[in-house]
Amino acid sequence: MIQCKRAYEAPAPQDGERVLVDRMWPRNRRKDQLHLSAWLPEVAPSSALRQAFHRGEVDYDGFCQRYRQELADRPQHWWGLLDKARGGTLTLVYAFKDEQHNNARVLAQWLEDELDRQGPGSSPVCYADELGPKV
Repeated sequence: MIQCKRAYEAPAPQDGERVLVDRMWPRNRRKDQLHLSAWLPEVAPSSALRQAFHRGEVDYDGFCQRYRQELADRPQHWWGLLDKARGGTLTLVYAFKDEQHNNARVLAQWLEDELDRQGPGSSPVCYADELGPKV
């Protein structure tokens, strides 16, 4: 199961593996407050796309489309998250205020689609150990 949670919400035991999926560290949050398994800034949208979305130059649909293309172009950055999702609960942690329109939601849907495409018995062959630095 994949879920999304703001970095400003308290961690819970049912969160399972908690992975920060923002390019920048959440403001006013210490490492020990987040209880992360990993921080994967490279799986976040590019800085240019993130900034265009925040400035309103790209609407949410355009952001989703462009971010999904970035994910398609860089499978090595997210591939290891599939094993974490297959093994139990994966919580994608993000800092954006809008809980419905953010990169973690797009990434969660991307990963769910990929799990559906691969089927229940498949396991990633490559990139499985690339989960980013431990925090």
